[in-house]
Amino acid sequence: MITIRPATASDEPALGRFGGALMRQHHDADPQRFIQVDRPEAGYGRFLVSRLTDAESVVLVAERSGEVVGYVFAALEGTSWMDLRGPCGFVHDIYVDEAARGEGAGRELLRAAVAWIHSNGRTQVVLWTKTKNEHAKNLFRTLGFRYTMTEMTLDGEPATGPGHARVAGRRDAGARDDD
Repeated sequence: MITIRPATASDEPALGRFGGALMRQHHDADPQRFIQVDRPEAGYGRFLVSRLTDAESVVLVAERSGEVVGYVFAALEGTSWMDLRGPCGFVHDIYVDEAARGEGAGRELLRAAVAWIHSNGRTQVVLWTKTKNEHAKNLFRTLGFRYTMTEMTLDGEPATGPGHARVAGRRDAGARDDD
């Protein structure tokens, strides 16, 4: 049986382990897009625990027989002119240990995060997922999420030296009028 509860500071090792696994999962799927650091567990665990006292964030854990088997991290966000959206709740992370997948922990974590977001006055919930993560996308769709954006990434070298493109109306330092 899966139980959802607010994370505590004592959950830091499990949060770090799962956050590190999430980071590796993303990096393995697309190493050009997603960063990977040495031993991310300590940093990720500290980061998630640092959010526990932030009224604008929530970190919840899923337990099975007293063992933490997953977590979700969500936050309240205001209007974003860059993203062209109003105030919302944003689900930043959701991760369930491989050994516990298929038992409903992900579904219950996401439902609890959405309930927390709604209880804090936000009607819209936004999340991102990896393009090739079909299992997660199916879960999100079954809970009513719909596609709204597709992130695209261009990898390459920065433009430098003579002949590189300039933005109209902007000049590079040291550029001459006859460039």
